[in-house]
Amino acid sequence: MSKTAQVEDQDLNLAAPPGFDAQAIPVVADCADQTRVLANALDPIMLKKRFQSPPQWQPEITDENRQVIAADIIAKRHALGKVTHAAVLIPLLLKPDGLSVLLTQRTEHLRDHGGQISFPGGRMDSEDANSYDTALRESEEEIGLSRDQVEIIGQLPEYLTVSGYSVIPIVGLVKPQAEYALDHFEVADVFEVPLRFLMDPANHQIRVWETEQGSRRFYSMPYEDHFIWGATAGMLRNLYHLLKV
Repeated sequence: MSKTAQVEDQDLNLAAPPGFDAQAIPVVADCADQTRVLANALDPIMLKKRFQSPPQWQPEITDENRQVIAADIIAKRHALGKVTHAAVLIPLLLKPDGLSVLLTQRTEHLRDHGGQISFPGGRMDSEDANSYDTALRESEEEIGLSRDQVEIIGQLPEYLTVSGYSVIPIVGLVKPQAEYALDHFEVADVFEVPLRFLMDPANHQIRVWETEQGSRRFYSMPYEDHFIWGATAGMLRNLYHLLKV
């Protein structure tokens, strides 16, 4: 086997196998001692200003995407057709008691990230003009979120996953709907989490999964009976880093 193939195999082997129980992986630390996000930073007007004039900040490189962040590996993935371009919507619901994040529970049978908590979104179609179009179209298809209820306020940096996705997270302020029309093939449930909970580093756990290829460190953010982890938690960590400064 060539060195290139070995790198690719090691990269892909870091993806969680089917039936992987992330919640069973031990917590090694939390982030309670990290900088807290100020309450006024979670105000919709202040959020819009932050995206319009962002400060200097750095997205976090986690073990979830460390193996695919290097330029040479990105180029190899593109050359081998192993990169799937996608976009997700981070829907910030405008609620009387503050913003909430609308999240989905994926159905168990899906090949990629089955059963996991995710943002509405998916792979880019050739008809999509840009990542915004992809995120809005997929949100409408998956949960019936009407695009005229969404005000796009910005985006987070590209997030590369070990499962081969190049994801652009699009952030939008959303007027809540009375109900959501789920595509039950892809989405088992939708639920809300207060943004202030997700932006509090005291609720960010660090877990370490030991594998034959080495250890993998990932974030989790348990909320009530929902377990948020992996790429979704990684994108939320990037939102946290943008807002904490």
